[in-house]
Formats: sequence, C-alpha cells, structure tokens
Amino acid sequence: MPEKIKVLIMGAAGRDFHNFNCCFRDNPAYDVVAFTATQIPDIEGRKYPAALAGKLYPKGIPIYAESDVVDLIHKHSVDQVIFAYSDVPHPYVMHKASMVMAAGADFRLMGPDATMVKSCVPVVSICAVRTGCGKSQTTRRVAEILQTKGKKLVIVRHPMPYGDLVKQRVQRFATLADLKKHQCTIEEIEEYEPHIVRGSIVYAGVDYEAILRDAEKEADVVLWDGGNNDFSFYKADIEIVVVDPHRAGHEMAYHPGEINLRRAHVLVINKIETAKPADVELVRQNIRDVNPRAMVIDAASPVSVENSEKIRGKRVLVIEDGPTLTHGEMQYGAGVVAAQKFGAKELVDPRPYTIGTITETFKKYPKIGTLLPAMGYGEKQVKDLQATINKTPCDLVLIATPIDLRRIVKIQKPALRVGYDLQEIGRPTLEDALAQLS
Repeated sequence: MPEKIKVLIMGAAGRDFHNFNCCFRDNPAYDVVAFTATQIPDIEGRKYPAALAGKLYPKGIPIYAESDVVDLIHKHSVDQVIFAYSDVPHPYVMHKASMVMAAGADFRLMGPDATMVKSCVPVVSICAVRTGCGKSQTTRRVAEILQTKGKKLVIVRHPMPYGDLVKQRVQRFATLADLKKHQCTIEEIEEYEPHIVRGSIVYAGVDYEAILRDAEKEADVVLWDGGNNDFSFYKADIEIVVVDPHRAGHEMAYHPGEINLRRAHVLVINKIETAKPADVELVRQNIRDVNPRAMVIDAASPVSVENSEKIRGKRVLVIEDGPTLTHGEMQYGAGVVAAQKFGAKELVDPRPYTIGTITETFKKYPKIGTLLPAMGYGEKQVKDLQATINKTPCDLVLIATPIDLRRIVKIQKPALRVGYDLQEIGRPTLEDALAQLS
C-alpha cells in the first residue's frame, strides 16, 4: 500500500469542513492530521467530531490555532496544506503559501469542480466579491421574484457552525422558534430570520451534501445564500454575484471573490446611488476585462428609517453588521448613510466605552472607526455588546443590522432601526436574469 498523504487544512469552521467532507472523509489515500482556525473566536481547541469525520477518524480531528501551522507541519511531516477560508487579500494568501512552503509542505487551493455538490433540482447561487456588498438584500430580492412565480424555495445558507457540530450537522429553520431551539448566535439570526419571516425554509449546518439531499425533497428551487465572499458549495444553474463600487478594485484583489467575479453569469453592481461615478466605472471596466459575457445589473440599496425625523440634530451611536466591518473592512454601512441622510449632529465614538470582547474586536480590527459592530458569536460577546451600547453616551442608537437587535440585547436608550432593500435600476433586472426558471 502506498503511504498516505498527510494533510493539514487551514480554515475558519466553514469551507474547511466542507472541503474535508467532499474530498477527504472516507478517502484512504489521505490522512488529515488537523484543522487550524482563524477569523472566528473559540473554534481552536475543539475537535471535528468522529461522528462527522467518518470511519477513518474514530477519535475525530483536532482543531488548532492557525499560529501553530508551521509547528504542525514539522510535527506531523505534513505533505499538503489546504487553504480553505475566504475574504482575504491576494497577498495574504501568498504570504501563507510562502510560510507553508518554507516549512517544506505543498500549498493547495481546492476549486469549484472538486467541491461543488450537484443537485437534482435547479440551484441559484448568490455570492459576492467581498463581505458587505449587499448580498443579503439581493438574496431577498431573488427569493421574492421566485416566490411570485410560484416556486417553492429552500434557502441554504453558507455555514456558521459555532456550537455543537454534531447537533448542527443538518439544521432546518421554518419558524422563529427554531432560532431559539438551535441556540443561534446574532450572526446566524441576522442571516436566517429575514428569510423565515418572508415564508422561506432555511437550511444550514456542517454536512452540506446531507443538507442538500434534505432540501431537495421540499424545493422547486434551492437558493444558495453565500457568505464571506466564498464561492458556492453547490453547482448552480445561475450564479449571481454582487460587487460594491464603494470598494472599487476589491473585486480583483481578494480571494476567492475574484473567482466569483470571473465565474458569474450575473453581476449586480450595488449601491450605485451612493458611490462615486469614477468608482462605478472602474468596477464596470474590471467586469469588461475579465467577464464580458456576464449580464450586468445596476442596483441601489436605499436606506429607510421609520420616524427618521428623530435623527436630526442628535448625537447618534451607529451599530452596523459585524462581519461587514471586520472581515469586510468597511468603515461605514447603512447606519452611517442613514445618519448623514437624515441630519444627525454627530456620530458618537464607542471606543472609549467598549467592554471585554468588544474591546478585543476593536484591537483586532483597528480600522473600524466611529461605529459599533454588532458582534455576537457567543453569550459573553452579546453581554459585552449590550454593556458597551448602554455605556456609550448618545441621544439615539441607530440599528443597521439585518434583524432588530433590540430583541437580543436590552438597549436603555431611544433606538431606531435602519432598513435597506435592493432596487434594480433600469434593465436588465434580476427578473430577467431568472427568466429561465419560469
């Protein structure tokens, strides 16, 4: 028997597990010695459990901090290191490759053909070139169009497995009560709840082939709701990708966002109404250069605030979607746009008043600025977020998260919620893009 190829998988509790399930589980040619984890707190130190890892790994597979990669390569005589997480600059990927190769191992990226699961029903994927491009409102718009056509949708969300991985193998969300049942984090609720309240079934979890097989049983169309600028886990009949002219050029500078840009059947240029014309044109030129065959849809994401007149003249604390500010590197979002549009006197800086894990978030992502990211990966972080909000001196809190944060944390100040939906500008539209599914 040939000697097994020893593998280490660098990930962030998402793509890494999926790649393992697709290509390494029950594959006797390989010995996966470990995962490493970054981006998401409290993942390292755990195990990918035996119940998910398959018969070749009766003790499961340990998960270490990414800082241990070189030591692990030497300790286990690793042959291949698989890079399996997303929303990182191209130079970052090559620095990791150089580190791995200097230690003696091969550095490997796994592509769509090796990792996309095929479905027996039509699949539409909605992905993006960066976190925070506006994928969520685009997904809601696509769902609305397909539901109007009488299609029964099942939405499968990119993984966020922060809890018990065995229990999270296949999760189905049909009601808001299911969010509590599965002990969802703020990040999970933000992605699942908007679909549930609009009448869609949502699946998520760890084992995405098992998830797809269950979803197919009750769907006319499966909608892949991507995350963290990763490419789809499923082979899609229509690949829709959102780009953001507020970060013009990023569509060509981040992994694996550029893969999405080059593969897309449909590209949605979002936020045109608030972007600089020169930045919109740069995005258009990059599309013409690398994917001229794609359908290009112009779109806006106008903000709305009920009782917006209450913002004028106020000192406002803006709470934005957490990953948009951290992984996505945005320094503003819908909340800042709303504050400026409706005449806030000033944005209050929360940094002098942060507590615990929120303080740590600002240290890790120092470019966030005068905003508060809605971090909630665990109970401690939710408590620290609540304490930070209530400690920050302001007249008004503007909540620009996809869910009403007041249901999760007790805000002891007047608060308003910012809404935003996708609006296509002119033709073609998303309805045109989806015409083949009529």
